Amino acid sequence: MALPTAESLKSQLDTFCIPCEEDSVLERMVEQCICHRINEDDMVCEWMSYCSRNPKPLTMNTLEQFEHEVLNKRNKFKSSQKKEESYNRTMDINTLQDLIKAEEEEENLLDSYSTPAKGSQKRPLTTPEHPQSKRSAALLASPGLLLSPASFSPNATPSQKYNQRGAKGEVVVTFGTTQGTRWAGRKTPATGVNLDLLEGPEDSLRCSYKFMFQRLRDVRNVLAEKIEDLGETVRSHFHIEEFSSVSLPAQDSITVSGQICCDSNGKLNAQSVLLESGPEHGGQQVSVDLSELKEYSLFPGQVVVMEGMNTTGRKLVVSKIYEGVPLPFYSSDIKTEADEVTEPLNVLVACGPYTPSDSLTFDPLLDLISVINRDRPDVCLMLGPFVDSRHEQIEKGQVTETFEAIFSRCIESIVDGTRSVGCHLVFVPSQRDVHHPVIYPQPPFILPHLSKNQTQQRITLVPDPCTLLIDGVTFGLTSTDILFHMGAEEISNGSGSDRFSRILKHMLVQRSYYPLYPPAEEVNMDYEKSQSFAQIPLTPDVLIIPSELRYFIKDVHGCVCLNPGRLTKGQVGGTYGRLLLQRSAAAEGHRRSPCVAAQVVKI
Repeated sequence: MALPTAESLKSQLDTFCIPCEEDSVLERMVEQCICHRINEDDMVCEWMSYCSRNPKPLTMNTLEQFEHEVLNKRNKFKSSQKKEESYNRTMDINTLQDLIKAEEEEENLLDSYSTPAKGSQKRPLTTPEHPQSKRSAALLASPGLLLSPASFSPNATPSQKYNQRGAKGEVVVTFGTTQGTRWAGRKTPATGVNLDLLEGPEDSLRCSYKFMFQRLRDVRNVLAEKIEDLGETVRSHFHIEEFSSVSLPAQDSITVSGQICCDSNGKLNAQSVLLESGPEHGGQQVSVDLSELKEYSLFPGQVVVMEGMNTTGRKLVVSKIYEGVPLPFYSSDIKTEADEVTEPLNVLVACGPYTPSDSLTFDPLLDLISVINRDRPDVCLMLGPFVDSRHEQIEKGQVTETFEAIFSRCIESIVDGTRSVGCHLVFVPSQRDVHHPVIYPQPPFILPHLSKNQTQQRITLVPDPCTLLIDGVTFGLTSTDILFHMGAEEISNGSGSDRFSRILKHMLVQRSYYPLYPPAEEVNMDYEKSQSFAQIPLTPDVLIIPSELRYFIKDVHGCVCLNPGRLTKGQVGGTYGRLLLQRSAAAEGHRRSPCVAAQVVKI
């Protein structure tokens, strides 16, 4: 059928002397023809039939009434005829099975939008291949847990691989003194837990901002300031007199500062390393020869101070790389007796996705809520993604609700499911949250459906990245997979430590949650906001850096670094982390880590 046009409709109306002077009315009639799949002749005939009993002018209002009273009923009548024809024809076993499956899916979809009648004893329709577990049914029946699979996707079925996983609750990594440790929160839930952003509300990223407009000059200024600040820190620490220009020939050994970059768009290697100095020293680039170094670890965007020879002005033969200087730890100016006798603080850390990759059922999240109710931690750090943009059904649009609605119900389930525990909940967004702005640094979530009392008492919404202060213990949090991004770009030679430790050390001495430049393709960096909100203000006591790479717990420069892994790994269960923290007085100026013990546990 050819698409109807305004000219053909006007011609048909003129044939029957039906006046229509407004172009908007004709355009609306064309839309109705397309939506209801009828041609111009039928459209005009239906209108004449509609006006035969009660003549009406052809206006926008009468067209809306006409669509509601005639066209919509016409479609319903046609669909019922098709359904009768399909029932009346002879069917084989495959056709019958398809019809039964379609009816079950339709009924499940309708049930998700309706409230069951009181006292209804109707049994749920489940196939023998995918039986619904009694545990999940009991959890989903509670008014607080709203994660009904059918409400998100019409064909949502529990993940068989996840439900059949083994080694549930197995501890895979330990740190500190874990023997005899009681992994439980304080006796009074969340009492006395002081939690806030370290920088304070006025200096933190608290709301969304305009992005997608950056001038190259502003980006250059941010990078130049980083080179100058970090270079000056190393210069004063090692008592270096001054830095020389990287491009001026010199017959003596010189010391230069600058940023590591690559001589092409490919991956960095030992032969493609360039050093770019700041504007104060000419802003020039020079090739770097690393052959005389016994060990090194470099990545694009790293600010370094090097010593070597540059006799031609075109190549710097490096003999020494000065090690970066980490920031000091947090120290409170107010000393109290409670600093020595505080109860241990139990913190649980989990990172999304919270659904298996083959299903939109939130069974892993329900299991995590059960763990929270069992262990009763004082603080739960929940990092995204909550609605994963990489999920197959999300990518294909196979959901029956908006992404915001799925996220809201997910958060409501966590809040209501842990209400009896009373733990403090911290929600961190992710670059993979499909409903949230994909920009770095990322503003915190907005939860308008929750009351102000809930938000103020039990819930803290923070940006990515951020630095938290929890009962005097500092936490660095980021949900961006910096370990994976830097691991793909870093080059090293002769380094005794493992790659994870080197990357973590780079983050601390570069004083940034994302020191890589240029960033990975999936990271949309706002450099001006990053300069304000993505820097590490001090060396945190605990650094939380979830990654697709293998989980671990490491002590780097006195900072306990935890990669809890993800709660789901594809179609199977993943891991979460837990920490036991207790502040203690420093012994004669010697700092003692507040992290008593830590574990990574399989869900």
